[in-house]
Amino acid sequence: MLRNNLGNSSDSKNEDGSVFSQTEHNIVATYLIMAGIISILSNIIVLGIFIKYKELRTPTNAIIINLAVTDIGVSSIGYPMSAASDLYGRWKFGYAGCQIYAGLNIFFGMASIGLLTVVAVDRYLTICHPDAGRRVTTSAYTSMILGAWVNGLIWALMPVTGWAGYAPDPTGATCTINWRKNDASFVSYTMAVVVINFIVPLTVMFYCYSHVTRSMKRHTAGNCTQSLSRDWSDQVDVTKVRHRNPQKLGFRRAMFAMFKCQAYQAMPVTSALPMDAPQNPLASGRI
Repeated sequence: MLRNNLGNSSDSKNEDGSVFSQTEHNIVATYLIMAGIISILSNIIVLGIFIKYKELRTPTNAIIINLAVTDIGVSSIGYPMSAASDLYGRWKFGYAGCQIYAGLNIFFGMASIGLLTVVAVDRYLTICHPDAGRRVTTSAYTSMILGAWVNGLIWALMPVTGWAGYAPDPTGATCTINWRKNDASFVSYTMAVVVINFIVPLTVMFYCYSHVTRSMKRHTAGNCTQSLSRDWSDQVDVTKVRHRNPQKLGFRRAMFAMFKCQAYQAMPVTSALPMDAPQNPLASGRI
C-alpha cells in the first residue's frame, strides 16, 4: 500500500502538490549544493589533519573524527539526492531511493546526537572528575562511540521494518517519516524518538556542561588549574608546542575552525504535531 502510494507521488505530481514553487526549489537546491561542497571539503580537511598529526589521535578526538564522518555522510548522500529532486521539482528516486535517503539521514542524525552526548560526558569526567576521567579506557571510548552508531542504526531501520514509515515530505523533494499517516505507529515512533534521542541527550548534555561551567569557574577563581586531569595538562602542553611551530599551529587552528555542528536532516519534532502542510511550511521539516 505504501509502495503504491509512494510510487504515484514519485511518478507524477501528488494531489496536494508541493508547498514550494519551482523557484523556491531552485533556491533550496543551490543552498544544498553549496553547503554540501563546503561541508565535504572542510570535514575531509579535518580528517586529513587527524591523519597527519599523530598527537591528535586520542580517544577523545576519536569522537570528533566520528562526528566528521556523520557530517560527510549526510553531505555526500543526503544533500545531492535532495538537491537533484529540488531541481526536478519533486522526488525523483522512487520508493527504494526514498527508503535509503530517509534511513541514512535518520542514521547519521541520530548517531551524531549520540556522539555529541558522548563528548559532553567525556568533558564532564575530564574536568569535573579528573580521577574518574583518567580511568576511562580506550575500549570504553570505543564502546560509547559504537553505541552511538548502533542507536542510530536501530532507529533508522525501524520505519523500514514496519514501525512508522518513510515517505516524501510536503515539498516532494525529500523523504522523512511519513507524518501524513498519523496513526498509532507513527505517534508511538515519534514520541519514542523525541524522548530517547532528544530529551534524554539534551538533559545529559545540559547536566554535564552546567557542571563543567561551574567547575571551570571555581578553578579560574581559585587559580587551581593544576588539579585538572592529565588530558587537560596534555592539551596545555600541545598549546605551548604550537608557539614553537607556526606551521603546525596553522593546521590545527584550521581543524577547529572548520569543524562545525552537524547539518543533518533528521525527523523534525514539529512533525509530531498536526499541521496543514500547504499553510505551514514547518510541517515539511525543511525549515
